[in-house]
Amino acid sequence: MELKINNQIKQFQANALSIQALLDIEIPQKQNGIAVAVNNNVIPKSNWDSQFLNETDDILIISATQGG
Repeated sequence: MELKINNQIKQFQANALSIQALLDIEIPQKQNGIAVAVNNNVIPKSNWDSQFLNETDDILIISATQGG
């Protein structure tokens, strides 16, 4: 499966991949303070386990940072 993540094309072996599974692969150490949009639609965290990705989806992962 080919996905565009934060403007980078990445290949995955899985045919079916949920948003949560993708995050477990891409950023396993940080799961809080994350927002995810798929094809310009923000996906609520409560849907990450049930929202499956499609070939060539455009995914944006945003991580909150601290600072001032």
